Amino acid sequence: MFMMGSLEAVSGGVETDFPFDETVLSPPVRRKPSDCTSLFREWHNGQANVYPGDGSMTPDADDLLLFARVAESGSFSRAAERVQLPKSTVSRRIAALEKRLGERLLQRTTRKLVITEFGQGVLDHARAMSEEVDAALAFALSRQARPSGRLRVTMPGDFASLALEQPMAGFIRDYPEVTLELDLSPRRVDLIGENFDLAIRMGALPDDTQLAARRLATFTTGLYAAPSLLREHGEPLAPEALRTMPALLLLSRSGEPVPWTLSRREATPAEARRPSSAKTPRAGDDATTHAIVPQQHVRANSPDVLIRLARRGAGVVAVADFFAEPYLARGELQRILPDWCLPDAECWAVFPGRRLMPAKTRAFIDMLSKTMQTCEVAVAAAALASNASPGRFRVG
Repeated sequence: MFMMGSLEAVSGGVETDFPFDETVLSPPVRRKPSDCTSLFREWHNGQANVYPGDGSMTPDADDLLLFARVAESGSFSRAAERVQLPKSTVSRRIAALEKRLGERLLQRTTRKLVITEFGQGVLDHARAMSEEVDAALAFALSRQARPSGRLRVTMPGDFASLALEQPMAGFIRDYPEVTLELDLSPRRVDLIGENFDLAIRMGALPDDTQLAARRLATFTTGLYAAPSLLREHGEPLAPEALRTMPALLLLSRSGEPVPWTLSRREATPAEARRPSSAKTPRAGDDATTHAIVPQQHVRANSPDVLIRLARRGAGVVAVADFFAEPYLARGELQRILPDWCLPDAECWAVFPGRRLMPAKTRAFIDMLSKTMQTCEVAVAAAALASNASPGRFRVG
């Protein structure tokens, strides 16, 4: 939800710092770089797999892949350079593999390596395995180069309908190989347990060691009403006047209406520089905060419905300046009590806390960032055109 009281790159396969705030809810695992064609386990630390029973080394898929690299390279030195391991480690691993299999794979001379008959038979299987590994890596790289596959995203339904209709249509056109799957239910899904790629959430985030988050924007919220309502009831000049006006309130998760917690808006730098005679007088009393629950109110758990009712003159509504902008520009809503505002709320992109992010997820987050940047300009322009006090919408 983005109404007041309820508000909540990783490029393709490459570690990249975000250009702005990123909250890491889970400490990333850092690994040393290795050759992308090898899948060898922590050999650069001199470790090897050991059977728990007899202490002997285990011949696994990594051993066979290393043997294939040695055979292809023609020497231990070139193979060691290719897989970024010490030559002594490569030699020791191959010797351990031979011991485990019970026969020599290579005849070693001072000038060259000769594959034995037994080694040739093992090599056929090792090469087949190597080709499968290379195919898997090629498949992964192709997915990183061009966004593709199913992308599961959860977000508030009102946020999707009010802010992302056009941007998401553009995303679908730009990335036809991505199958976008949206969950717009009000529940907070388990990203890891339910296999979601991304969540858009508003407000404070709970601690979660498995997740990371990127802040997309900070929303400011004000009070808005239709001109027809203000003609009928008059425009309130102080927060206390709201108590007797028709109001549209958001329902909390507990089923109670969310009160309007109003505080005086901080003056912008331009306003602070004006001479006293040129400043707009602040209406209202001397109190700095008010918690208002109007007597006449409609309650709903859908911000979209509340905004639509407000534009029809059904009552005053608290809405993020970001979402009020199109109605403000068309003259359907008007900002009231512009010197007062409700608490800010942050908008986050939340994703599994991993160092590598699929290209499809990164492309969707980039779309969200561009949308926020575009709307930041629109909010300021709408406020200027309507002579309203500007919101403090901020990207990132």
